[in-house]
Amino acid sequence: MAHIARSKDKTNHSVGEIATDQGVSQAHLSKVMQRLVKFGLLTSRRGPGGGFLLGRAPETITLLEILEAMDGPMSDNKCMLGRKKCLYGGCALGALLTHVNHQVRLFMASRNLTDLVGSSLKHTLYLAGLSAKEAGEKSKRARAAKDKVKAKA
Repeated sequence: MAHIARSKDKTNHSVGEIATDQGVSQAHLSKVMQRLVKFGLLTSRRGPGGGFLLGRAPETITLLEILEAMDGPMSDNKCMLGRKKCLYGGCALGALLTHVNHQVRLFMASRNLTDLVGSSLKHTLYLAGLSAKEAGEKSKRARAAKDKVKAKA
């Protein structure tokens, strides 16, 4: 979908073109694309000059919609082991999984397809939810911690 969103014109994109560009299996990509069509995220046209286009404007397609089109609805409290009930009366991780899943869901809902189109550091940091200043501070802290471990060794 990002490949199509990057296109400046309204030309159809074939599965072969996208598969070659992305280095993925054409057969697998074809199945993925059809699923995205089924959910209205893409449109398709058969025949010469046919292919795929976005079903809506890229800024209106959230990453959560894409994820859920492929994997089904994202649950805030789904067991990592696929069990309906914990064996020992309660999850060993407590509310951690529910919290993490909820945060991932909120994050994916807050980002859209246009966020994937940019390739600059600014876009990467935005997609990760960081400002350039925050990223620099985290990097400095990580280097300091690494240096501290080396000094002790």
